[in-house]
Amino acid sequence: MRTLLTAILLFTATSIWAEQPQTAIQQVKKNYVPVTPRLNSDLMTPEVLWSFGRIGSAQVSPDGKKVLYDVTWFNIAENKSYKDLYLASLEGGPTVRITDTPEKESEAVWRPDGKKIGYISTITGEPQLWEINPDGTSPKQISTTKDGISGFKYAPDLKHLAYIANVKLDQDVHDKYPDLPLANARLYDDIMYRHWDSWSDGTYQHVFIATYGETGLTNHKDLLQGEKFDSPLKPFGGTEQICWSPDGKTVAYTCKKKSGKEYAVSTNSDIYLYSLGSGNTANLTDGMMGYDQNPTFSPDGKKIAWESMERDGYEADKVRLFVAELSTRKRVDYSAGFDQNVQGLTWSADSKTIWFISDIRATDEIFKLDIATKKMARVTDGVHNYQSVAPAGDLLLASKVSMSQPAELYLVDPKTGTDKPVTAVNKAILDQLAIGKVESRWITTTDQKKMLAWVIYPPHFDPAKKYPALLFCEGGPQNTVSQFWSYRWNFQMMAAKGYIIIAPNRRGLPGFGQAWNEQISGDYGGQNMKDYLTAIDTLAAEPYVDKNRLGAVGASYGGYSVYYLAGIHQGRFKTFISHSGIFNMEALYSTTEEMWFVNWDNGGSYWDTKNSIAQNTYKNFSPHKLVQNWDTPMLVIHGEKDFRIPYTQGMGAFNSARLKNIPAEILLFPEENHWILQAQNGILWQRVFFGWLDRWLKPL
Repeated sequence: MRTLLTAILLFTATSIWAEQPQTAIQQVKKNYVPVTPRLNSDLMTPEVLWSFGRIGSAQVSPDGKKVLYDVTWFNIAENKSYKDLYLASLEGGPTVRITDTPEKESEAVWRPDGKKIGYISTITGEPQLWEINPDGTSPKQISTTKDGISGFKYAPDLKHLAYIANVKLDQDVHDKYPDLPLANARLYDDIMYRHWDSWSDGTYQHVFIATYGETGLTNHKDLLQGEKFDSPLKPFGGTEQICWSPDGKTVAYTCKKKSGKEYAVSTNSDIYLYSLGSGNTANLTDGMMGYDQNPTFSPDGKKIAWESMERDGYEADKVRLFVAELSTRKRVDYSAGFDQNVQGLTWSADSKTIWFISDIRATDEIFKLDIATKKMARVTDGVHNYQSVAPAGDLLLASKVSMSQPAELYLVDPKTGTDKPVTAVNKAILDQLAIGKVESRWITTTDQKKMLAWVIYPPHFDPAKKYPALLFCEGGPQNTVSQFWSYRWNFQMMAAKGYIIIAPNRRGLPGFGQAWNEQISGDYGGQNMKDYLTAIDTLAAEPYVDKNRLGAVGASYGGYSVYYLAGIHQGRFKTFISHSGIFNMEALYSTTEEMWFVNWDNGGSYWDTKNSIAQNTYKNFSPHKLVQNWDTPMLVIHGEKDFRIPYTQGMGAFNSARLKNIPAEILLFPEENHWILQAQNGILWQRVFFGWLDRWLKPL
C-alpha cells in the first residue's frame, strides 16, 4: 500500500511533528479512520500547509444517497502528489476510500445507471477511461485511444460517450525537414505560438463521441474533424464545457473558432450543438460576441443554460446567465437586472430552478433563479466562499472554503441557507492549529466611496503589542479578495508568522457592482493605488500596528501593484515582494500571449500615438518609469514558464533595483508557470518569502 512515509521523514527531520505523524485520513483500505497528528506548535508552518488534503470535484450518485469525490495528498519528499477517490454517505455512515494506487485517479463521475464509476487513470502509461464498482472492486480499462484522453462524459442513455483527445493538424520542423531529426527549433508564422505555459506543438484539443460498451469504445467520431481549434478552451477548459442532452441525441460544446492573431485579440467563444442523428453542427450563440461557455441542458430537455459575457476582448466582463428554448432557439438574459457574476450553473431535477454561485461583497454565495418568475434569490450568507453547488434530493451539495479552512463538502438546506458538513478531511490538523481572527472593515476611500477590506490577525493576538503589517495586493486585476484559501498566498500562514494582514477590495474587483469592477481598465496606476494606500494608512493608525514595519506583497497584477507602489509610497513601506509582476508595460505588450488582455486593460498598443488611453497607460502607469524613486528592499519571484507575464519582467525589476544599490533578491523557478504548483517549490517559496519579510520587518 502506498503511504506518505517519505513525507513523514521530512517532517520529522524538520521538527514539525512531535512524533511520527500520519495524514488526516489514515492511508488504509476502505474504512475512513480519522487519525490525529500531534504537532509541536499550534502555529501553521509551510510543511503543515502542504500536508492538508485537497478535495477536488464532487458528484452526487444517481440515487441521491452518496457523494463521490477525490482528495489530493502531497508527498513532499517525493515532490509528488497522489489523488484517490472516496465515497461518503449523505445519510450518515462511514466514508469509504475506493482507490489506492500510485497513480492519480481523476475526472471521476458516476455512470448514469449508478452501477459503475468512471475515471481516468495513467496506470497503463497513457490517460485512459477506466470503470470501477462503487465498492472499489473490479477496475477495468474501457478506452484504448492513441495518446489517451483528458476528460469524458457519459450519454444519459449510455449508448455513447463523449471524450476529449488531442489531434495533430500542424507540421513541426521535423515534419517539414525529416532529414534533420536532431534539429531543436520551433517555427511559426503567426502569434499565439505559446499559451500560458506551453508552446504550440501542432496539436489541438477536440471533442469526440464514440459508441459506448462495457467492453470498450467503438465508432469514434471527431466533432471538429480537420478544424484547427480547441474544444474545450485552453488552457483551463474541461468537461464543464461539454454537455449531453437528456435524450442522448445532442452534444453541446464550447469552442473559439479562431486562430493566430484573431484568436489572440478575441474572447468570442460560442456554444455549438452537434446532432448525432443528422451529423450537423449549429452555433447556438451566433452573434453573441464575448465568452459563451459551460452549457447545461435542463433535465426535461427543453432548455439550455450557459454563462455569457457581452463584449468581445473583455475577459472580466459581467458573467450573465443565459437560457435558450431549444425548440425556438430564443435566447433570454435572466441576469439583466442582476449586477453580479454567475458561475457553476446547475438545474433542479424539475427544470424549474437554476442554482449557481455568485460573488457578493467579498464572499461567494449560493443563489437560485426561478425560471417561471425570472427572479434571483440569495440562499446563503456568511463569511465563506461556496465553490460549487448541485442538487442532492431536497438539499444541495456544496463545496465551501474560507480564509480559515480549506475546502470541505457540505449539505445546504435551500430553504434556510444553513449547512452541515459531509466531509472533515482536514479536521484533525485544524483542531490543533490556532487560527487568526478574520474581520471585515469598511474604509472610506479618497473619493468618498466605501471599500471592504479583510483584516487577519495573528493567532494569540495581543492588542497591547505592536505587530508588523502587510498590505496584500490582489492579482487579476479583476479577482475578488474573497474568502479564499490559498496554498501560496495563505493569510493564516502569514498571520502565524506574526503579521497582521490587510487585504482590500480596491477598485477593479467584482462583487461590488460592475461599475466598481470596470473602473480599473485604463487606470492601472490611478484610483486603485490610492485605495491601497488608504487601506494601509488606516491599518497603520491602529495602536497595535507598528507603522515603521510595513510591507506590501502581491502576485500578477498584485506584483505590478508592488512595483508601482515602490515608486509612489513615500516611505510608508520597509520592504516589497512581487511575484510574477508587470514591470515594463511596453515590453509586456509585445511578449504576452492573449492580446485581448493588454488591449482592453492598457487601452491598446504603445505605438498607437492617437490613442489617449493607451498613451496615458504607457507614459504614466508603467512601473519602470518610476524606478528613479525606488529606495526600498525588494524580493522578486517569477516562474520561467510564465508566458502570460514573462519572467524577463521580474529580471528587469530585480536588475534595476540592484543597479540602484537597493538590497534585492530574485527567486526564479525554471519549471513553474504563473503559479507555484510543486510541493518542494511551494515550501521553498514560503521559506524565502518569510525569510525576506523577517529580515526587514522584524527587529533583531
